[in-house]
Amino acid sequence: MCPARAGRFRLRAMTSPVASEVLTVERDGHVATVWLDRPRARNAMGRAFWHDLPLVMAELAGDDSCRAVVVAARGPHFSVGLDLKEMGAVLAGGEQPETDQANGAGRLSPGARAFRLRREILRLQASVTAVAECPKPVIAAVHGYCIGGGVDLVSACDIRLAAQDAVFSVRETKMAIVADVGSLQRLPHIIGKSHVAELAYTGRDIGAARALDIGLVNHVHPDAASTVAAAQALAAEIAANSPLVVQGTKAVLSACEDRSVADGLEYVATYNAGMLQTDDLVEATTAFLEKRPPRFQGR
Repeated sequence: MCPARAGRFRLRAMTSPVASEVLTVERDGHVATVWLDRPRARNAMGRAFWHDLPLVMAELAGDDSCRAVVVAARGPHFSVGLDLKEMGAVLAGGEQPETDQANGAGRLSPGARAFRLRREILRLQASVTAVAECPKPVIAAVHGYCIGGGVDLVSACDIRLAAQDAVFSVRETKMAIVADVGSLQRLPHIIGKSHVAELAYTGRDIGAARALDIGLVNHVHPDAASTVAAAQALAAEIAANSPLVVQGTKAVLSACEDRSVADGLEYVATYNAGMLQTDDLVEATTAFLEKRPPRFQGR
């Protein structure tokens, strides 16, 4: 099980503009932990999850007091992926809106159903992309099952840690679906095309040791509690650095991902030409000369 909630605040208990029944946010200094908080359903990703996730990430992205984010989960599993009970009709080709049904509209044509299904897939993709596009570093702390949509989610994070009981699976081929929410696009940059092909074609489960071996996760810890603690400690270490520079580093890494080395060097030269002169740089130099830890303010 994951650490107790005592001593921290929960998103839905606050005056935050985002209220969620499936996601909870806790704050500890400059670190925010986003909990998948639907443990009885093994954190299956239903309508509320897809709606709320981009709202929560947008709130944290715009909060200057938040410098790093941890994504973790309540209960025995990180996530079993898409909630088929809630989202099954979407997979079948798109739901007919209640307004259409009330107006006596006939059955949707195949083209109209395909149009609506594509629009819905793009919406789900955007929910996970909100994690990847968060300007703050995002660290996933994974335990138990991380299946399908769970892998989509953690592949959108910058860093992944795992408990020894973690099980990862790009399982969509076993469900007769082409994975379409980000795993096939992001995993090749993380673990390479060959490993992605093996996982995606077979749909097999892999444990934490194999995930570490192929580079899917950075570190493996004994259990869920120690994994979350390690992720939060790592986030705090990151948050102690200049937030302007950490976020700039993430922006440069992202921008250079598909550039040549030469283009990437030119990009970062231009970036630093405009962004290098900050109060945090002065503070770093002063702290070094005074032999003390720097106190970065993000200015």
